[in-house]
Amino acid sequence: MTNSGKTSDQETSIRDGVEVIKAAVKTLPLTPGVYRMIAKDGEVLYVGKAKSLKKRVVSYTNFGALPIRLQRMVAQTASMEFINTHTEAEALLLESNLIKKHQPRYNILLRDNKSFPYILLRDDHDYPQILKHRGKQKKDGIYYGPFASAGDVNRTISVLQRAFLLRNCSDSYFAQRERPCLQYHIKRCTAPCVGKVSAAEYAGQVQGAKEFMDGKSRAVQERLSKAMEEASAKMEYEEAALYRDRIRALTGIQARQDINVDIGDVDIIALVQEKGRSCVQIFFFRSGRNLGNKSYFPRHDAAEEESAILSAFLAQFYQARPVPKHILISHKLDEAELLEEALEDMVKHKVTIQTPQRGQRKRLIDFVARNAREALQRHMAAAISQAKILDGVAEIFEMDEPPSRIEVYDNSHISGTNMVGGMVVAGEEGFIKNAYRKFNIKQAKESDDYGMMREVMLRRFKRMITENTREDLWPDLILIDGGQGQFNACKEVLEDLGVLDRFTLVAIAKGVDRNAGREKFFMDGRAMFQLPINDPVLHYLQNLRDEAHRFAIGAHRTRRKKDIVASPLDGIEGIGAKRKKALLLHFGSGKAVSEAGIDDLEKVEGISRPLAEKIYEFFHS
Repeated sequence: MTNSGKTSDQETSIRDGVEVIKAAVKTLPLTPGVYRMIAKDGEVLYVGKAKSLKKRVVSYTNFGALPIRLQRMVAQTASMEFINTHTEAEALLLESNLIKKHQPRYNILLRDNKSFPYILLRDDHDYPQILKHRGKQKKDGIYYGPFASAGDVNRTISVLQRAFLLRNCSDSYFAQRERPCLQYHIKRCTAPCVGKVSAAEYAGQVQGAKEFMDGKSRAVQERLSKAMEEASAKMEYEEAALYRDRIRALTGIQARQDINVDIGDVDIIALVQEKGRSCVQIFFFRSGRNLGNKSYFPRHDAAEEESAILSAFLAQFYQARPVPKHILISHKLDEAELLEEALEDMVKHKVTIQTPQRGQRKRLIDFVARNAREALQRHMAAAISQAKILDGVAEIFEMDEPPSRIEVYDNSHISGTNMVGGMVVAGEEGFIKNAYRKFNIKQAKESDDYGMMREVMLRRFKRMITENTREDLWPDLILIDGGQGQFNACKEVLEDLGVLDRFTLVAIAKGVDRNAGREKFFMDGRAMFQLPINDPVLHYLQNLRDEAHRFAIGAHRTRRKKDIVASPLDGIEGIGAKRKKALLLHFGSGKAVSEAGIDDLEKVEGISRPLAEKIYEFFHS
């Protein structure tokens, strides 16, 4: 096509996009709401919110005044969808939900949906247990957190065990003990399971842990110091040494936390930008204690303003995460009051968002900003290194340009049982873990590695074709863990689906004696080849292969565990958890249930005559 032809097509797209928006504006109200710009293929290009839908959307019709990024978006817009809301705060929350769901290419995106871990101190037992918790807070007890990482949680639990000698064993393990376990002998538990400590004494230990986690560490340390001195004065040196070790444990965790200030429950958030890329660093403070920090690198256009990035980050970050009463941020936001209102509606307590200008809080913001800048510099250095590696991948596999999305596949099974396929994804910034997928293999014959690979390829790419998956989510490179046979199996399926020419297909097989470094590569139209043992691209491809292997094995083990603990009653229609429990309590085991007669089954509470007959037929048909 000539340049004039391309220009004509662009002008047509711009004109069509503007006309779509103008047509939508005619029916829009002056009320708050959310709008979506949608491409011809159904991809959601952009999600926005507005105090007045009509006034906001009409601004897109003034094409020449828009930034280049939004001009491209308007040119791709084929339709629009709208949702009216009662308030602008409701619109902001809905906008964040839709951004999280659709991941539009023209929005600022927070690409991390992981929940944060907590410490749970249970209170539904005479001798409360302390443990790590992640997910919904359904268990009874006190939750402390959020912690920035599992490592922070593990270190704190270790300190709580050494300082307050609390148990971390399960209730069933606790109930079965007849002698103290190793935790007692290494001075990390007082062995309440075998009566080495009374309930009242253990309650005192628990109270000390609560006070420490509530920020009253000084009072706790003074009490332990006094007890140590008293024991020493009585020449009970072994007991005094125990108190000394407990004090050291508390001092050690405080020394690790960089900064501890009397600031209550606060999240401190700072954003820094460099060369069109951003890092948002967040520190969690609870009861004045630093529970760790985490860095985020939102996806955005290089021309985005810092305040817009930080505002979008706050709205998306707190969608599914705990919101403290106070949030300190590095930049003033035009929408600070709106964000406060939206968060308060969501969590039902007062929320303040402030940008400190002086004093202790400003020094904390500066401290977090320095951490953010260092994290961004490390991230950018890693990105440069990654870019060089991807250039090498493109050169070795004779690709026109470096791959932006690599999908790696592996299968796992034991003698053909619990067959699982795993897919991991890597991109320009490393592994994209929220894109990983597992496939429970159902059609392939047992131990048929080629058949398993064919099934995975068929299910993966048939679905992508059916759902008209957007272009940027298709892989540029597919890496198969296997040899020539696996390569041929995958090629056959992809050819039949008519998608083989959309990407580069490569198989990687371990060399002689499965030695790392002697991998063999298989591609269409090329003889088998190997890479120099010290080639950094080889190391990168090995890392991709190993990650796929790890993920597939993990998925296989999870499926195998489910099979191990599965009950023969699981497949009976009408038998839920309550009736299953009643049957197992009455007969003692699933096998005994399978051997029981109809009259015996009917004797179980909740089992009617027709249900007893159904259970009997299930095992004897």
